[in-house]
Formats: sequence, C-alpha cells, structure tokens
Amino acid sequence: MEVGLVGLLRTAWIASILPTLLASVPCSGLNSFYERLMVFAKRGKIMQSSSQKFSVPQKFFSYFYIAAIVWTTLLLVTTWMYACNVVPFENHSTGGSHIISVWRSVFLLLLMEVQVLRRLFETLYVFNYSSSARMHILGYLTSYIFYTVAPLSLCCNHALEVYKFSLNGVADFLFKGNTSMLEYDRLEFMSPLLKLGWLQWTGAAIFFWGWIYQRNCHKILGSLRKNREQNDAYMIPYGDWFEIVSSPHYLAEIVSLFLPLHA
Repeated sequence: MEVGLVGLLRTAWIASILPTLLASVPCSGLNSFYERLMVFAKRGKIMQSSSQKFSVPQKFFSYFYIAAIVWTTLLLVTTWMYACNVVPFENHSTGGSHIISVWRSVFLLLLMEVQVLRRLFETLYVFNYSSSARMHILGYLTSYIFYTVAPLSLCCNHALEVYKFSLNGVADFLFKGNTSMLEYDRLEFMSPLLKLGWLQWTGAAIFFWGWIYQRNCHKILGSLRKNREQNDAYMIPYGDWFEIVSSPHYLAEIVSLFLPLHA
C-alpha cells in the first residue's frame, strides 16, 4: 500500500511537471500548446479579458493557504505523535534508518508549516491585490492540488503507518478514554529533531536562506501597490534579487522548497 501511495504521488508530480517542460521546448510546433497552457497560468494584469469568464479573484489565494495550513498541520501533528509513540529516537541504534526517516519527515513537515504560515500572512497583509486582479480557475485549483500533494510527499513513506496509528488512537480515546498518546515530555517531543544529521540542518539553512529572500522579494512586490492610485498600472520592481533575475520570488521558492529535500 505504501509503495502504491509513493507511486501515485510520483505519477502526480510527473504529470504536473511534464506539461511545463513540454511547453518550454523551443519548437514552433508546440507554440499552440504553450499558448493554451499560458491561458491557465496567467493572472493579474497579464491575464486577457477573454479569459476572465473562468476566473476567480486573486484575493482567493488566502483560501488555499488556509487549506494548506490545516492539511500540513494535520500531517505534522499526527506524524510527530506517531514518531514519539512508535519510533522514539533513542531507539535509532536498533531501529535503523526507519526511525531516522520518520523524524526526518517530521522535520520537513515543520519547515513546510513555516512556509505556508508565512504565505498566508503575506497574502493577507503584504500583497495588496487589486479588486480587478483575477486568475484562471484551473490555475487556482492547481494550487489546491499542489498544497495537498507537497506536504503529503514529505511523509509519504510513513503516511499509511501514521494513518493507522491515528485511527487506533482516536478509537482508544473515544471508546476507552485512553489519552496516553497525548502525553509527552517536552524534551522527548523536541530533542530528536536536534539530533538529526548535519545534512538535515544544512537543508534547513538553505530553506531559511531562500525563505528570507522570498519574503524580501514579496515585500518589494507588495510595496508597489501601496499607492492605490497606481493599482492598474504595471510597475517594474527593483532591488535585491530583482536586479539579477526576472522572477526572484519564484527562484527563492525553488531554493527554499526543493533544494532542502535532497539534504
């Protein structure tokens, strides 16, 4: 079953990445495919008025970030509880790579939680979306899929174990009043994360480096809309990574979300 889930998630990632890679091929025969894909990807000022029939306001970003927080928190809490109860880190010398892998999943989910919390904050308080700014509904729904698949991918090797553990814990609580799975020593709860290897902490350092730079880039983008009279004007951002690359906020997200996964 776990192999099936991992395979399903891999298929989902491949299916989502392939169209983008295909559209990036510099071939005249693929121009029509590229244009159709861009219809779904465009938003805000670059979105054509003809596409707004199937669109939603960009302010709706906050809804899928709320959904992402709820989903990531659920995965984080249940995986963390499973790790503390079933695979305590002090047994890693006998449990081997499985225990380390579970705690690594907890660590990665914790980083994802930090990411989605910041993105919700920015959506509500940093980006001043114009009331006319819209995005295609398929692009919007794709964001829900991404923030469902991405956190699950971080713990997919243990997701079914965690699911069974959570069901048993809920059943024990409802029918037997057993709350042992909720009782933890604070040191026991946190100390295993501090014992992870240098590769994990290097990945965390890369994550926060990209995280901080993305926050800086978003502050620059958000500042462009502080003057409400210029909401409908297209303004070019300057400063920080905007002096080097065209989309530094996306580059920073690649750095913060994808590079640490290989650590």
